[in-house]
Amino acid sequence: MTSPLAIHENMTIYQARAQKEQLLAALATTGKLELDLSGVAEMDTAGLQLLMLLKREVQQQGKHLTIVGHSPTVQRILDFCNLAGVFGDPMLLCAQA
Repeated sequence: MTSPLAIHENMTIYQARAQKEQLLAALATTGKLELDLSGVAEMDTAGLQLLMLLKREVQQQGKHLTIVGHSPTVQRILDFCNLAGVFGDPMLLCAQA
């Protein structure tokens, strides 16, 4: 079993090109990609588009994608856009002080 691919930077327009290459290259090497987004502090629509692209590629290739970690930012974006169910992964909510 391979370890999850962890993204520890923002998922914004400024990182989109490099992250697209990184994500598609990772997908090419496995039938089941686990993605850890717990380190994502900022996400814009470009980051969301990357996740949607990755989900589409997974479906077209008959592969599997699991998001194993969601930062509060990722949780908010997916909830706001009503897309949490699209990825089908359980989101663990952190207790806030």
